[in-house]
Amino acid sequence: MKDMISAGLDSLGLTGRVPPDAADILTNYGKLLLEKNQVMNLTAIRDQAGVARLHMLDCAALVGLVDLEGKTLVDVGTGAGFPGLVLKSLVPSLQVTLLDSLGKRVNWLNEVAGQLGLAGVSAIHARAEEQALVKGFRDGFDFATARAVADLRLLCELCLPYVKVGGAFLAMKSTDCDDELSGAAHCIKLLGGRVEGCHDYTIPGTDVTHRLVVIRKVAPTLKGYPRKWVKIQKDPL
Repeated sequence: MKDMISAGLDSLGLTGRVPPDAADILTNYGKLLLEKNQVMNLTAIRDQAGVARLHMLDCAALVGLVDLEGKTLVDVGTGAGFPGLVLKSLVPSLQVTLLDSLGKRVNWLNEVAGQLGLAGVSAIHARAEEQALVKGFRDGFDFATARAVADLRLLCELCLPYVKVGGAFLAMKSTDCDDELSGAAHCIKLLGGRVEGCHDYTIPGTDVTHRLVVIRKVAPTLKGYPRKWVKIQKDPL
């Protein structure tokens, strides 16, 4: 796994930009993930090559696309820690908050951060639409990330309220999301965002191409958003 991650980081142009032990950290993370996955459903990917490339390197690509140094980031619906924990492993100065609605996952993430020696990471058990209303979280981060397979309108309502004006929501999507992006135009504007750009990248060692959609926060999100989850699902913006 380490060789694949090292080669992938080099292919992404990150060698020399990330800590010398970055591949070791991500390899240990991957091994802990596969071990825990035997007793807890964390990922459908169950082989080392898949974890190295489709998880670790997929997330690592963001480091070459966005300046994360010294910034704060909330990873909404983090699951097994993607992309938040990978980004923290590669950019030590990044302060990361991992947000998930499943307590068992949150406990595991806090344990893993400690085992990997990563300071400046906190995993919080909460619902995204509720935590976004809490003082210090609303308008509190330079970046919000989401890698969930969900419509962009839903993700924007959950994530943009966390971002301070001038920051950005980094949405990890597939390259066939053009219609989805067009359909989210009203939602993005209403929530104070503006699409700044889309960056397509191929995951090293694969023929898989993904897209990072950067949505800049240009105005405060209106009071009343995000709404309750049942409303968000039933009536997307």
